[in-house]
Amino acid sequence: MIDRRSLLSLVLAGTAALVVACNKGGDKASGGEATGSENVTLNGAGATFPYPLYSKWMSEYNKQHPNVRINYQSIGSGGGIRQISARTVDFGATDAPMKDEEAKKAPGTLIHIPTTLGAVVVTYNVPDYTGSLKLTPDVIADVFLGKITKWNDERITGPNPDAKLPDKNISVVYRSDGSGTTAVFTEYLAKVSDEFKDKVGAGKSVKWPTGLGAKGNEGVTGQIKTTPGSIGYVELAYALQNKLPTAAIKNKAGEFVQPAIAAITKAADGVELPDSMHASITDSATPGAYPISSFTYILVYEDAKDAAKGKAVAEFLKWAIHDGQKFADALHYAPLPDAVVKKVETKLETLRSGDKKLLSGS
Repeated sequence: MIDRRSLLSLVLAGTAALVVACNKGGDKASGGEATGSENVTLNGAGATFPYPLYSKWMSEYNKQHPNVRINYQSIGSGGGIRQISARTVDFGATDAPMKDEEAKKAPGTLIHIPTTLGAVVVTYNVPDYTGSLKLTPDVIADVFLGKITKWNDERITGPNPDAKLPDKNISVVYRSDGSGTTAVFTEYLAKVSDEFKDKVGAGKSVKWPTGLGAKGNEGVTGQIKTTPGSIGYVELAYALQNKLPTAAIKNKAGEFVQPAIAAITKAADGVELPDSMHASITDSATPGAYPISSFTYILVYEDAKDAAKGKAVAEFLKWAIHDGQKFADALHYAPLPDAVVKKVETKLETLRSGDKKLLSGS
């Protein structure tokens, strides 16, 4: 049996492998019924946060629907929003919901489709220490504000009395590209620190007061792995794949919580999606919740210009929120709550091309 880390290694083999796998399709179905008789190629781009899971989904979906070819560029949420707004891709992907001003620039109404739940983790490379640090919200904020500069600062060592932390400078690593991971992380820090909110703010791209930028979750992970004394933020799967430690963060209920699947799920307990189909779950007050958890979304036009492609995207998304959810846990994502799945089902039924609904029977 393949364990989680081995499965994740296979999934993270690269975008090239995904494109090759998804272009082996023909007209005959194997392992499932094809979406239709015509071959359809879909192109998507955006968030790196869910890429390990999306890669797995697209590979598995192609096995069942070999006439549907799905290519995905893991370029960051900002890039995904720009490309879907320009209609250069068939779907975009973002961890950060579109702002009103972004939505107004699009040539049509874009719909947010929640696909999974994930966690942004604080990870680090401390010489001679590989354990899990306990970090409080104010300490994390002050590290990324450049106010705490040494690993043996008493505010870090206080909750970690057994950790022998060095008298070494802290090197902050952040995302240099427009990033949904950054949006989730800064949203959390702006909630827990007024100073961070005032000086840095929240968004896909912010002006960090200290540190070194790197592109993508992959770039930040690589920089941390090769820089002793560094600290940064990435999606959970990237830290685990690279065998980097993750901090246990004190949540609103006063508990130090690791980013486990159950803790990510707890963060979404009782959340009711509004008509906009997006909601914040950072800094949840639910006991046991990991505080930097988030939904991630695929963006599609409510009215598809190309009916065949629109139908293929809608059917893929319907598969993803049902059959696709069984792949989430092994890749360190949390499946969508049942109530969210039902809400997404209803929203997918509204997708159309002109006056024709995209999903049969809707």
